[in-house]
Amino acid sequence: MIKLIVGLGNPGQQYEKTRHNVGFLFLEHLAALSGSSWNKEKRFQGMWATGKLRLQKVILFKPDTFMNCSGQAVGLIARYYKINSDEILVIHDELDFEAGKVKIKKNGGHAGHNGLRDIIAHLDSHAFYRLRIGIGRPVAGKSVADYVLSTPSKEEMEKITSVIIDGERLVDNLMNEIKD
Repeated sequence: MIKLIVGLGNPGQQYEKTRHNVGFLFLEHLAALSGSSWNKEKRFQGMWATGKLRLQKVILFKPDTFMNCSGQAVGLIARYYKINSDEILVIHDELDFEAGKVKIKKNGGHAGHNGLRDIIAHLDSHAFYRLRIGIGRPVAGKSVADYVLSTPSKEEMEKITSVIIDGERLVDNLMNEIKD
């Protein structure tokens, strides 16, 4: 059963519409659908809201740390609420998929994603669910860091937005599959 849904991104207005922030955008949509409002919590180093999916209360969480340090914040909230790794869903950008492609998986490595690497280190586990949202790869010669911190093209953003709009159904289906 999913109890904590984490969206990965970077804090700050300059990052709001970047490829790296698709996790934040996804969670903001889920919070809006459930009429939830965001609360700042210093002890968790992030923003949280509560929502209901499949009539089950879940915590929505956006770390205030930068992407590469997401694990510290995720570890803090998971330990406080005694949430096991397999009760966590992390929503993040995925370079290996074209823009708008989505896949859900459980377990696995970080595949070079520094946010996931830090979460795995702080949870001391890789046994959490991931909702991977495709952002595509940069063209040859462009750095990955510059690419993920840039704004997607209009066409790419339309594909990503389509996934975000359909997000409630995706998460709902996952929760239905793994309910205890």
